Amino acid sequence: MFTAGAENLLHQAREIQDEELGRFCTGVSKLLQEAPGPAAVDALQRLFLIVSATKYPRRLEKSCVDLLQATLCQSSCPEQLQVLCAAILREMSPSDSLTLSCEHAQNIRQLSLVASVLLAQGDRRQEVRSVGQHIFTVLESRQPDGSSPRSLLPIVPKLMGLAPDTLQGDQIDLLSKRLADWLRYASVQQGPPLVGGFFSTPRARQPAPITEVDGAVASDFFTVLSTGQHFTEDQWLNVQAFSLLRAWLLHSGPEEPGSPGADDKSELEGSTLSVLSAASTAGRLLPPRERLREVAFEYCQRLIEQSNRRALRKGDSDLQKACVVEAVLVLDVLCRQEPSFLYRTLSCLKALHGRLGADPGSERALLALAQFFLNHGEAAVVDADAVYQHLFTSLPSERFHSPVLAFEVVRFCVDNLSLFPTPLHGLLRSSFPNLFKLLAWHSPPLTSEFVALLPGLVDASLAVEMLHALLDLPCLTAALDLQLRSSATPSDRPLWDASIRTPSCLEAFRNPQFQGLFQHLLRAKASGSVERLTPLHQLLQPLASCARVVQCAEAVPALLRAFFSAVTQVADGTLINQLALLILERSDSLYQVAGFKARVHRVLGSQLLVLCQRKPALVVELARELLGIGGSVSSIHSHGSVLTCVVWAVGEYLSVACDRRCTVEQINKFFEALEALLFEVTQSRPSADLPRCPPQLITVLITTLTKLASRSQDLIPRVSLFLSKMRTLSQNPAPGSAPREDTEPIRTRATELLTLLKMPSVAQFVLTPSVDVCHPRYHRDTNTALPLALRTVSRLVDKEAGQPG
Repeated sequence: MFTAGAENLLHQAREIQDEELGRFCTGVSKLLQEAPGPAAVDALQRLFLIVSATKYPRRLEKSCVDLLQATLCQSSCPEQLQVLCAAILREMSPSDSLTLSCEHAQNIRQLSLVASVLLAQGDRRQEVRSVGQHIFTVLESRQPDGSSPRSLLPIVPKLMGLAPDTLQGDQIDLLSKRLADWLRYASVQQGPPLVGGFFSTPRARQPAPITEVDGAVASDFFTVLSTGQHFTEDQWLNVQAFSLLRAWLLHSGPEEPGSPGADDKSELEGSTLSVLSAASTAGRLLPPRERLREVAFEYCQRLIEQSNRRALRKGDSDLQKACVVEAVLVLDVLCRQEPSFLYRTLSCLKALHGRLGADPGSERALLALAQFFLNHGEAAVVDADAVYQHLFTSLPSERFHSPVLAFEVVRFCVDNLSLFPTPLHGLLRSSFPNLFKLLAWHSPPLTSEFVALLPGLVDASLAVEMLHALLDLPCLTAALDLQLRSSATPSDRPLWDASIRTPSCLEAFRNPQFQGLFQHLLRAKASGSVERLTPLHQLLQPLASCARVVQCAEAVPALLRAFFSAVTQVADGTLINQLALLILERSDSLYQVAGFKARVHRVLGSQLLVLCQRKPALVVELARELLGIGGSVSSIHSHGSVLTCVVWAVGEYLSVACDRRCTVEQINKFFEALEALLFEVTQSRPSADLPRCPPQLITVLITTLTKLASRSQDLIPRVSLFLSKMRTLSQNPAPGSAPREDTEPIRTRATELLTLLKMPSVAQFVLTPSVDVCHPRYHRDTNTALPLALRTVSRLVDKEAGQPG
């Protein structure tokens, strides 16, 4: 988050109009034409803020752009000005007004800045190849004293990303050789102090040895975990080489089989030499790329050994954890490219896992280990169940509030879903309550990831429990908030809304009477059973307005759609019944978050219709439950749009054509219940207890009643009378009823249905079509087409009314 002052500066930068920006560019140009000084630095900083504060590119005057390029290429210009000019030009990219070229650079530092601007252009004018050639020309040449290629190394990954085929084989070999030398042969002595003080002595100015993070003198080669007061240039190159290593290994890849030195390498792998002796031998025998892999392997082994030391400073401890992650990822790449590294790596990583399991701050390293064992466990015959158990059970329960960790765990699951073996897939599915904790606490940034992950989590045996968990997701967010608030250890507590007062919630959370419900809500694995959490909804109501709970509630509809899309692919008839029954039961039992119930009702209603379409007999089998909802006026408020979908499903699927078990008695029973509901909602005035009925529900009610009457023709007089009343009522609405624009669709539908009922056989044909309705012939054949039947009814009705046919 920005401070108030920074927010104010950004707001001012975004509000600057083009005219004012043009005047400011004129002032910047004058300052650049004069002898550069502090005023020029301040002006360039302001200009950079302006061009970078907006998402759209700012257009600067051509004279100003030309001066920025000229200043960048001046050898006498201070480095700070050159860096600012390059930053501004990068923010303007891509731009057609740039005339920069690598030939303009007069030293390595300028070349790195010019190259960064050209690569920000993309590859619009084939600049990438030219930049690559210049950089590797510098790397091939011998550098003068005081000059270092260090500033060019960050350009290499951009080159590989923009044009992977830019680098030639000899260039790849060149950089591989340089990286191996920088990694392995950096000095183990500290550099001399930059300035000697008055009290410094010749002894104090002598180079001191590099130390380990625990203060011991380093007895091996230099790595990024070596410490000292002053670093030499080759030590800085060592650090940058390691930061580039994994990307370079992935780009350069293994050499073709049968390359020179392959036999020597095989002999080396089987020898009993130490790792250091093997590396020195590899330096004489192996080609550059293979030698780099050997040195990289040795370097990562040394980093893992160094990470076992107890750091004296917290910063070094954090660096140890980061280096372990990168070392494991590099070893993963090496073992994929050269399987002979695998067996030399396993013992080291098994010991590392045993050590990391007791370290609460090493979760990211455990993720890297899990990825390694997933990629190589089968080849190495490694049982990594302990790693995965910790990853899917302990980690989300204890560290769900860490945003970086939550994202990485979920991305690990999404990226590797197709690679998981069957036992691991089962563990992942049974751990979905734990993974949902990450979703509940970080729902906005993780929603899209879980939409992709849900199809892999959905299983027929866990579908009902998972649907309950999705509907209770905002409730889980509130419970996690209470869990953090009641924690005895204040470390790693995230910030929350201090305006929410929750003493009663905390008391309920600690109350033994509700412990069972909270434990079920916060469970780590699927329990195979469900609990009605309605008592918790009222207890957690003070947290319903918390921003995190509201955001979680907004994500639930998208997650429900993804769930139903996946579960309908694996659901059999029994599961469809269970899901439909759950929709009916839970639609009036939801956590009261603003707008949550209405959004969820829309999804549940539409998915109920999908389930009925997949199994039309559902209406007959759940007749008692559907009658309980469809025959109650209170369902308008408690079930919302689900009630409309229930009524529609009854009219669409309560038919002998859908289920032979459908009887006339059932049709009459539904008709009477829905007729009573329609009478109540149309004759009663809106009140606080009985809100105004949505016009869509009334339209669906009269349509469903007409469909049922067409299947039990004794009901036609009753529904015809009702339709006539509805048409009259909508034409002359009572005071306080719905506005005319809402009643017009009702009048139109009532008129259409009343006309259709004048020919009962045609009404049954139209309102209860056969299964052939999905075939094109049903709509094209002149003998069976539905449009023909409707035209015939129209002619007969018009003739009966005395209108010319």
